[in-house]
Amino acid sequence: MSTVLALETSCDETAVAIVRDRQVLSNVVSSQIAAHQPYGGVVPEVASRQHVEILNEAIAQAFQQATLSWQDIDGVAATCAPGLVGALLVGLTAGKTLAMVQNKPFIGVHHLEGHIYASYLSSPDLQPPFLCLLVSGGHTSLIYVKDCGHYETLGQTRDDAAGEAFDKVARLMNLGYPGGPVIDRLAKEGNPQAFNLPEGQVSLPQGGYHRYDSSFSGLKTAVLRLTQKLQDAGELPVADLAASFQDAVARALTKRAIACALDYGLSAIAVGGGVAANSGLRQHLQAAAEQHNLRVLFPPLKFCTDNAAMIACAAADHLNRGHVSPLTLGAQSRMAIADVMQLYQK
Repeated sequence: MSTVLALETSCDETAVAIVRDRQVLSNVVSSQIAAHQPYGGVVPEVASRQHVEILNEAIAQAFQQATLSWQDIDGVAATCAPGLVGALLVGLTAGKTLAMVQNKPFIGVHHLEGHIYASYLSSPDLQPPFLCLLVSGGHTSLIYVKDCGHYETLGQTRDDAAGEAFDKVARLMNLGYPGGPVIDRLAKEGNPQAFNLPEGQVSLPQGGYHRYDSSFSGLKTAVLRLTQKLQDAGELPVADLAASFQDAVARALTKRAIACALDYGLSAIAVGGGVAANSGLRQHLQAAAEQHNLRVLFPPLKFCTDNAAMIACAAADHLNRGHVSPLTLGAQSRMAIADVMQLYQK
């Protein structure tokens, strides 16, 4: 059993948590949404500065919430890839420094692996193998979870990630940033069958379609053209547009996840990432899973978006298995999840 302090600074949330195996002892998250809203998206330099300003206080709050001291901590973890390099370096440098000063082992964690482990926090009985549908602002993937550190990507987006598509469509309809929550809210007031929008199938060279890969650029373009047409006609039914768009995304993701789980004989689908909070996706996937006798696990909303509890949970599992990272570990803006074990000393 390992108790880990983890830092997560890969994008625009400054997060610190203390987790004992799969039990959350403290979870501090400071969002930067207000700082980035004027720009309509995340500004890397602004994100990095905010992390520097907030991190020390967040660490103190995490210890206070957990009512623990450094003597109770078995290891220090930090997200090291993928993400904004400047933002990653803030947490990674702080984590390695704390590990060195406190004479604790250091564990670098892959951000996507953290999203996989978010499901363990609310469903501690979950065990591999299972399928993870990882949907966020930067990633849309179907990942075969074989064991701690051992993953195979079976499907992914060929262009926009699902969360990115939500933000871009929200911008088309002048709904502001971030787009996911506002579209979800408006969709509940609209008709999802109001407009027939494409699900974005990926064609194969030999004919037919890829069963697991997704594409959202065509859907985004369809919404753009429809929005322009409706605006020219003098009417923009925002709620119906939001509902139809969200329904198309949810149908596309559900179809691919169910097909992948059935094809690989996996009985459980764990959903991670910010789009896991979307009510349309939750309804579609849960209903489809029940028809095929599959188990679907959605983390609580607080563990869908970026947080350090999921990073600490992953780090605790690695530490229990003797996986420790060198203090020379660097930040990487891109890194395939299949390469996770490269983060640890052999």
